[in-house]
This record gives sequence, C-alpha cells and structure tokens, in this order.
Amino acid sequence: MRVYSERLEIRTNGKGTYEITEHVQAVIDKFSVRDGIVAVFVQHTSCSLIAMENAAPAARRDLEKFFDKLVPENADYFEHDDEGPDDMPSHIRMVLTRTSETVPIIDGKMQLGTW
Repeated sequence: MRVYSERLEIRTNGKGTYEITEHVQAVIDKFSVRDGIVAVFVQHTSCSLIAMENAAPAARRDLEKFFDKLVPENADYFEHDDEGPDDMPSHIRMVLTRTSETVPIIDGKMQLGTW
C-alpha cells in the first residue's frame, strides 16, 4: 500500500463555509491515485470539515444561519474572546462537527455523490 501526504493551506476571509473539494482533488491528481481513500484533517482548533450539499447554494447558507442561531457571536455567557466575538462560537462549531473526513477514491475521483 502506498501512502502519500500533502499539506494544504487554504486562505479564508473570516467566518463562513469554504469549498475545498478542488484543492483536495488536485492532490489526488498530483499523486495519480486511482483507487483508495483520501483522509483530510484540519489542525486549526476553530475550524472543521463537513461534507455538504454543493448543488444548492441555499443549503450552505441555511447551515450557516443555523449555526449563527445555535452558537451566536457576542453572547454574554462566553468568556473566551481572545481573537474576537467569533472566537468561542467557532470553537463550539468545531466541536459539534468534525476535524477529519475520509472519502473513497474510485477511478481517480472522490466519491462524494450527489444528493
């Protein structure tokens, strides 16, 4: 079994969801992986990974609105705000989601599916 490793740096512009599928697929293509799995892990403690609907942009917007209501910024019960009002909410969102995803690769493509 061959194992490849690549470090990705994804630049973001504040709170939100960001599409990284093309970045991960580029690494799969770089190493010419035909069949196997890709494991993606994020090290940042206020960031997470989700497998999310991409055909309907409203699904991502709705998810963001849901998290804004579930874990609001500027809540008076949060003490930790070293990096701003979104600091503690982003840590909580990370705990509620995942820091890694494993996706099968078949014929060189991630098997993310549709709907």
